Amino acid sequence: MSTLFHHPFCPHSRFVRLVLNEYGIEVRLIEERTWERRRDFLVINPAGTTPVLVDEGQPPVPGAPIIAEFLDEVHGAKIADRRLMPPEPGPRVEVRRLMNWFNDKFFAEVSGPLTVERYYKRHLPAEAGGGAPDTEVLRAARHNIRYHLAYIGWLVRARDWLAGNELTYADLAAAAHLSAADYLGDVPWTEDETAKNWYARLKSRPSFRPLLAETMAGIPPSKTYADLDF
Repeated sequence: MSTLFHHPFCPHSRFVRLVLNEYGIEVRLIEERTWERRRDFLVINPAGTTPVLVDEGQPPVPGAPIIAEFLDEVHGAKIADRRLMPPEPGPRVEVRRLMNWFNDKFFAEVSGPLTVERYYKRHLPAEAGGGAPDTEVLRAARHNIRYHLAYIGWLVRARDWLAGNELTYADLAAAAHLSAADYLGDVPWTEDETAKNWYARLKSRPSFRPLLAETMAGIPPSKTYADLDF
């Protein structure tokens, strides 16, 4: 059985867990507190970031985008209609573009600042950047999320899913990062009804249930987080 080093509140870990759940791949989950800089984990991934997928006899696969590509290479062709990456080059580019949009741009502008300020800084010593949340950073993230929601709504109004007519990595990446913000109650769902309905479809999938069942110590989830009819 494969092992996934992850953190429940890491948006990139959430993305990989959704992918694994969609594919029906069972893994052993190990929660990694990256701020502890555990030596054995740094041997596996010198970058010290989650997620990392480890298969016995194979080199560790670090980072959400690399894990997604690895899983498609190993399992994609065998899964047929459940494949999360299209087989044709053109549609694959669009999936990769949107997957990167959320794993990189959305993370830098929204989910990263929100999770760092409201969760991770609680566990860091002052000399490593820990302490109270920076209200200016939070304000900027809450402002930025609005245009990302508008972009999701614009895409879904022209397509069944973000990258086309089938569920792909793009949808799971977006939903994973939004789920972290939604846990904190920082998603203004009234801003775009189309984006909200798209997320409701994803949140209702069986692959989402393990994420919705988890809570962070000291931080209760928002009222909308596990509500499928929000």
